Amino acid sequence: MPYQTAEFASGAINRGMQVIIAGAGGAAHLPGVVAAYTILPVIGIPIKTSTLSGVDSLYSIVQMPKGIPVATVAINGSANAALLALQILALQDDALKAKLNQYRSDMAQEVLAKDKHLQEVGAEAYLSEKGQNK
Repeated sequence: MPYQTAEFASGAINRGMQVIIAGAGGAAHLPGVVAAYTILPVIGIPIKTSTLSGVDSLYSIVQMPKGIPVATVAINGSANAALLALQILALQDDALKAKLNQYRSDMAQEVLAKDKHLQEVGAEAYLSEKGQNK
């Protein structure tokens, strides 16, 4: 739907958007097309495909020509795309910045708790608890 895509992207600023996230698989041209029609930051998510496991999508998104950048996250990296968008928005929003800082702190505490548990029970028991010890 090329005309609708161009209309969506070119009018995004007027509708109050500040960042666009676009996922695409295969040829994965959607993020680049969107970026060509707006000056908003565009984050591309390469989607895993059955043909090349998403590597084709990744290459398509990261190879944008000079002048039309698209930020790119990992294959199927929607969570990181959302977090990157939030980081961009947090540049102008102190409440959002505080929530992101809390999120990072919570993640660090979770990792420390997992490490402590791993040290207490040992690797085999830890993996067994996770259903990964075979």
